[in-house]
Amino acid sequence: MKTHTLLMPLDMHLHLRDGVMLEQVAPLSAYTFSGAIVMPNLVPPVSTVEDVKAYKQRIMAAVPNDYFEPYMTLFYKNYDKRFLESVKDHILAIKLYPAGITTNSEGGVSSFNIEEMRPTLEAMSELGIVLCVHGETDGFVMDREAEFMSIYEMLASNFPNLKIIMEHITTKAAVDMLERYPNLYATITVHHLLLTLDDVVGGMMMPHHFCKPIAKRPEDKEALLKVALDAHPKVMFGSDSAPHPISKKEACGCAAGVFTAPIALQLLCEIFDKYGKLENLQAFVSDNAQNIYGICPEFKEIVLEEREFEVPAIYGNVVPLYGGKKIKWAIQSVE
Repeated sequence: MKTHTLLMPLDMHLHLRDGVMLEQVAPLSAYTFSGAIVMPNLVPPVSTVEDVKAYKQRIMAAVPNDYFEPYMTLFYKNYDKRFLESVKDHILAIKLYPAGITTNSEGGVSSFNIEEMRPTLEAMSELGIVLCVHGETDGFVMDREAEFMSIYEMLASNFPNLKIIMEHITTKAAVDMLERYPNLYATITVHHLLLTLDDVVGGMMMPHHFCKPIAKRPEDKEALLKVALDAHPKVMFGSDSAPHPISKKEACGCAAGVFTAPIALQLLCEIFDKYGKLENLQAFVSDNAQNIYGICPEFKEIVLEEREFEVPAIYGNVVPLYGGKKIKWAIQSVE
């Protein structure tokens, strides 16, 4: 039986929600990941030192028996330098959302006026705080990420010392942008390595395949696969695992988000094995993130095996990607 070992896997883009949902989903990520960057788009958003500390406490209370480091983030606002100095030791990044572009982002940035943003972004550059960006406009849904490339160019060129993460990239345009600016990096999800728009709405609408940014064209998926499978040093795994109760997903006004946390590593093994690139998975799922963010997670060893595994149809009230279906890899052990 083929096995593959991963050391200190990291999820560099994770939604844990809050309350009952947090208690339900956090242990699933903590079981196989050493740590994760936790998104701040709660209601209300995480935007103060007190918010960060309290949310981290709630996360740790939800995973009392597992070692798991939640790398905390702030919801982007035009913060001043004094505030950023007070919070920098409690966060790893600040997450910027265009206003209204995705779940709980109504308080995001409504105008990318570079001069209004300059004091905050210059302070972040000086303090070494990373900027994570949900890069979409409010244009036609298939073009939203490509249209955002000019904003990435504006940010990267005006703040060359600011490390900028293009979150959950879905297009060839974003892959090409990696080579244009040394301070641009990216996360890639497992579902965007598997799905195109055809898998979402090509036949019947598949609500548990629906996310923002939406899955794109086959040529976009191929571009993502190329840099992920090669473990390009500027890309890293970020699941964007986004749980919603089944009542919100299988409903009119389907909530955007794909829940992959319990099966992310298994699916990645399947993908990398299929293309003969298992030797690169360690870099994609841990080493690159450690280098980009300058972090050193606690030791955790995950052994996976090539064995048929039936994905649970539901976890609590959340349906995972491929729920009830069989995948080719499974977790053998966690130490």
